[in-house]
Amino acid sequence: MAPTHVLRCCQRGLAWIPVIFIALVVCWSYYAYVVELCIFTIPSIGEQIVYLIFFHLSFIMFVWSYWKTIFTKPANPSKEFCLPKAEKERYEKEERPESQQEILWRAATSLPLYTRTGAGAIRYCDRCQVIKPDRCHHCSACDMCVLKMDHHCPWVNNCVGFSNYKFFILFLAYSLVYCLFIAATVLQYFIKFWTNELPDTHAKFHVLFLFFVAAMFCISILSLFSYHLWLVGKNRSTIEAFRAPVFRTGSDKNGFSLGFRKNIAQVFGDQKKYWLLPIFTSQGDGLTFPTRLVNADIEQATVTLQPEPDKSAAEVPSSPLSDSQNRLLSNDQHANNVEDHLANNTLKSGEHYRGCFYFTDKINTLAFHLSPNYVFFPQLKVKPSQSPWRASPNQEKLRHLIRCLKKMQQFSVSPWQQSDSFRVTMEMHIYTHGVGITRMQCHWQTSHLPPQDM
Repeated sequence: MAPTHVLRCCQRGLAWIPVIFIALVVCWSYYAYVVELCIFTIPSIGEQIVYLIFFHLSFIMFVWSYWKTIFTKPANPSKEFCLPKAEKERYEKEERPESQQEILWRAATSLPLYTRTGAGAIRYCDRCQVIKPDRCHHCSACDMCVLKMDHHCPWVNNCVGFSNYKFFILFLAYSLVYCLFIAATVLQYFIKFWTNELPDTHAKFHVLFLFFVAAMFCISILSLFSYHLWLVGKNRSTIEAFRAPVFRTGSDKNGFSLGFRKNIAQVFGDQKKYWLLPIFTSQGDGLTFPTRLVNADIEQATVTLQPEPDKSAAEVPSSPLSDSQNRLLSNDQHANNVEDHLANNTLKSGEHYRGCFYFTDKINTLAFHLSPNYVFFPQLKVKPSQSPWRASPNQEKLRHLIRCLKKMQQFSVSPWQQSDSFRVTMEMHIYTHGVGITRMQCHWQTSHLPPQDM
């Protein structure tokens, strides 16, 4: 135990070497610029004042964002993603992976999970003993599961993830501004010292070396900063850029992309006045994320559709549609699609079906996705006098919708329960955004062919 503990302490100490190196370089650059350049080299007092003001502004923002990136603790999965004690003991005793997955599936039915492993299994961390939320990964350096993990950065000795990704982006931005400002203002004096227009003094070495260091860091940071700006625009992490996330319908590298503006807001928030400040304003809780194929925006009258593999569903538009092309089908088309689906895609015994209800505020129609095909129920409508999906979840319209959905159930039993008799079970999970309903997720299971009146 003692050697292992000592080894871990040594590893933790060595991990701070890159941070200490950066801190020493920054401290030296401060001395070289303020003292050697501005005080001893620049003759004009007005030029000194202007340079010092802008230098200290960039220096403060750089140090602030760097500090927040280093000392912001990575966000971890909440307790609801941990297995109950009894289930954890059963999981540890089971030797077959199939039995372990059954335990995980039962525990995950009440969790908002959309991503899977490459084999379609529930993502579980044996080290942390927790079901991984979407976009969560285990960091071997930090020895913990990190929400929306991007990467482990040795230059900050911390995991970059949901809690500090905005700080990391600002750290790159302000470090680039810091280096660019130094290189631009030092350049003329660098040339004068290099051509011997200025006499050799103790400031010559500092000015020459300061320009080379600033230019070198500027080039290296620029490429990294550009790459992460591209990731923000695509709403991807570094891990997702190299390995596309796997959803229930397969891998999709753009699964979390909501459009450029919404992707930016996911990281920097809705209030633009806080974008340039290292203050946490990212949207969400790090446990659940809106997806391109699962969530619909309550502020737009659009529905995300997916192409059906069956020829009978050829009338359904391909996914994803643009905002100008994305429209709900007419009621007659809805009815035809329902009949075609029930005739050609009969539910099979023992199969699991999952779906989502998509809500719109301008077209009062409810669309239900029954994997792998879409079924539309145009008869489930509400009064068009006002926007139905902006009401409080506790109001009568939601209760009426739930009553309509419950009519589709044959028995009120727990999901995934097996039975020799016919049974269709449905579990509803309601997700809200502000005061509006954005998604109602349903889990289905059948143990027999459905009756004809379904």
